[in-house]
Amino acid sequence: MALIGYARVSTDDQEAQMQIDALKAAGCSRIFVDKASGKSMDRPELAKAQDYMREGDSLCVWKLDRFARSLIDLVTTVDALRGRGIGFKVLTGALANIDSSTPDGRLMLQVIGAMAEFERSLIVERTKAGLAAAKAQGRTGGRPTVITEDLLTVAKARKAKGESVAAIAKALGVSRATLYRHIG
Repeated sequence: MALIGYARVSTDDQEAQMQIDALKAAGCSRIFVDKASGKSMDRPELAKAQDYMREGDSLCVWKLDRFARSLIDLVTTVDALRGRGIGFKVLTGALANIDSSTPDGRLMLQVIGAMAEFERSLIVERTKAGLAAAKAQGRTGGRPTVITEDLLTVAKARKAKGESVAAIAKALGVSRATLYRHIG
């Protein structure tokens, strides 16, 4: 029976070291680390961890939101583990030390998972509302465009002469995608 750790950070500029340290302190014999969004279950290291584990092992995560943000993904994955005789353990948060192999533990896991999914939905909703409010005030998100009216005039003239968009973009020092957005 081995305790196998799984850690996840969302972006390349985030560090998983705090999670790794906690998983080591909990006794994990091997730790798998992904850099991927919590809303996607397409995580190579999680797949490797699942392949690595055997009956009697337990998957250990530092916090539930590092494992899954969707209730469906959480329940599906934990049920699949349980079907293989593999436990699931969360080190911190509301699920700390809950045994996912018992009916009470599974209920708590589902309730907390639903709350995590709800929290994610609220974040998305607030982000959309903020973007809509900014747009209503005439502000747009993202980086400012590098295409000026002068560059656009030059680009259109060169395209009219039959020059390729790739060549024009290279000559003007802009990406092809940016140029396509402006002149099609």
